[in-house]
This record gives sequence, structure tokens and C-alpha cells, in this order.
Amino acid sequence: MTRRTRIAVVFGGRSTEHSISCVSAGSVLAALDPERYDVVAIGITADGHWVLAPEDFKALEPHDGNLPSIVDGSGASVALAGDPSVDGLVVLSPGDGPLTLAGVDVVFPLLHGPFGEDGTVQGLLELAGLPYVGSGVLASAVSMDKEYMKLVLAARGLPVGPYVALRAEDADRALDAVAHLGWPVFVKPARGGSSIGISRVDDASGLLVALEIAWAHDPKALVEAAVSGREIECGVLAGIGGAPPDASLPAEVRVTTGGFYDFNAKYLDDATEFDIPALLPDDVTRQVRDLACRTFIAVDAEGLARVDFFLQPDGELLVNELNTMPGFTPQSMFPRMWAATGLDYPALIDRLVRTALVDGTGLR
Repeated sequence: MTRRTRIAVVFGGRSTEHSISCVSAGSVLAALDPERYDVVAIGITADGHWVLAPEDFKALEPHDGNLPSIVDGSGASVALAGDPSVDGLVVLSPGDGPLTLAGVDVVFPLLHGPFGEDGTVQGLLELAGLPYVGSGVLASAVSMDKEYMKLVLAARGLPVGPYVALRAEDADRALDAVAHLGWPVFVKPARGGSSIGISRVDDASGLLVALEIAWAHDPKALVEAAVSGREIECGVLAGIGGAPPDASLPAEVRVTTGGFYDFNAKYLDDATEFDIPALLPDDVTRQVRDLACRTFIAVDAEGLARVDFFLQPDGELLVNELNTMPGFTPQSMFPRMWAATGLDYPALIDRLVRTALVDGTGLR
């Protein structure tokens, strides 16, 4: 009998995107073929406690407008030692002493935001010598910090919009610093996601309030000039064994309420419509896919990413951001774009796992 691949799915975490991570993980765990995979589900509480997930982990989905979470007491405590000789996860069982949950082949870190998607967990997995799905330490850290992401993309000749990074000590000069951006602007945490803490500011009177909201989530805020255009997204998968990356058919996001694509519009309200694939001329579709791959390569990404664009009225494309661990439910944009391109949800997960096993850890 062929040995099943042992995969540890890690989710939850310390960021404000904890619940979104749980929703993604519930879908992935339900889709993993038990004949191919021996699955270990690891939840991380909001304060950083690692636990074996409860038996009903596959039911982690929104319910009555509420999003799920992992809490203390969900299961036995576990830890991942940064030591390749341990060969797995350590179960911290006070009664019997630590036990080793050995033989994990690959980790799927379905973590969004700081303390998970920003290179921290990736560094731990590198130290442990465990292959994992997604980008390494550098690409994860650069892509999480929107200021440095834009700096790297601009240095590689890719088009990004005007912006300013501000911290609390910059409050007195904030209006002068953003004056060249014009109005409106969008203010967001520099190292956040899922549109948490983001505000649209239409004039100078609202700037400091919006900055305070962003600073509540991250000491560094990004103020971006509003861009007139269509919101286009594209999924990218790394090639296996050093092959070039592949881009999905792009999709378009349309907010139907007249607002912007904030947290409620993404996850809780029926405020958005999607065209998958996007209704674009063939030459624009080719440009989007090419630019998505170039963006992926520019930050040295691995595994997967979703690249978000603005398609301006004059036909020019701007890169808005790159997300190294996009939402991963079957309803999320990344899997839906790949489904439209011919790669269904289970096959998408299989490809990501296979890529991680081939790439391994260490300098690549």
C-alpha cells in the first residue's frame, strides 16, 4: 500500500484575519482526499497558542453573520520546534510528557496577515526543515508590507500608484505629506489584509481619524491616491521544478453599493458581483496575465499568489498589491479564477502540495 502524504494544515493565528484563515482552512481540510493525505489540523489561537483542531474543524464557516475562531481548550497543545532532528510536531501532554507527532511531510500554512503570512512562520518552518506551501521568508515579508512591496515592484519597473507611508510620529505633518496625492485617498494598515482598518477619506478633515483607525492595527499606515478604474485580479501558481509561473484567467470585482471593497463587502454583505473570467479584450487579458507573472517573479514569490490591479480608463494597468496567501474557500477569488482556467479546487490543492514537496526548504 502506498504511504499517504502527511500534511499539517495550520490556520487561525494572531492577526486580525484569524477568522478568515479559519474559513479557508475549513474548505481545504474538507477537500483533502483521505486516500492520498494523512491530515493533521493545527489551529493557532488569537494569542498564539497552537492546538490540535477540534473534530468539527471542517465546519469552520460563517454562520449567522459571525466568523469562526480557534480558542484555548479546542484540543491538545502542540508546538513546532525549529529543529529538523525532531521530525514533526511535539504534542505537549502534561500527563504523559511531550509526545512527537512525527513524520509530517509538508505544511500548508493557511495563515493571513502578521505572525503567519509575513515570513515569521515561514522562518520557523525553514528552521524545522519542513517543506511548506507558499512563498519563503523574503517574499512573504516584502509582500506583507505594502510600502516595501511597492518599493520592490517600482525598482523592477512595474507600475504602482502614488502613496505615502506614515507612523504616529508623523501625525503633525500628515496633511503636508499627502498633499500631492489629491483627494480622495485610501488609508490602510501597511501590513494588514482583508480590508480591515481601511478608510476612504474625501477631504483633509477626515485624514487623522482614518490614520488613527489604521494605526490601531499597525504602527505604520499607507495613504494611497484613489485610482479611477476597474478592479481586476489574477491568480499565479509557481511552476514545478523551476518552470516559469502560470497565470489564471483574470476576474473583475464590482461593488454594487457604491462603496469600496471593504471587509463587509468581501465577507459579510451581498455587496459585490464578480465576473470570472473578467470581460476584457483578449489583448488586455494577456497583459494582465503577463504582468501578474512579472509581479510574482519581482518579489521572488513561490507557490501561489493573487495579484490585484486597477485597469484605468486609458487602458493602463497599475499593480495594487500581491497577496501570498489569498483566501482559499471554493468561493474565494483565487480558486474560482483557477477553476475558470481549468484547474478545479482539489486539483489546485494537489498542485500546491506537489510544488512544495519538490521545492523543499533551504536556499532555492
